[in-house]
Amino acid sequence: MQEYRMDETIDSFPLDSFPIAMAYVPMQRFKGICDDLEAAYQSGTIFPELDLPFTGRRCVS
Repeated sequence: MQEYRMDETIDSFPLDSFPIAMAYVPMQRFKGICDDLEAAYQSGTIFPELDLPFTGRRCVS
């Protein structure tokens, strides 16, 4: 594995050697929509099984 130093300038930093992105998308089952649509819109989704706050680590339901 190659190591990179963050104190290098952006011009000399090999950004093209990094992958664009990696995604993990678990299988989800439809269980219905929220009863309180106003609260659902505030949380960003009307689907309760998708309302998982980002904690920087694994989602906790």
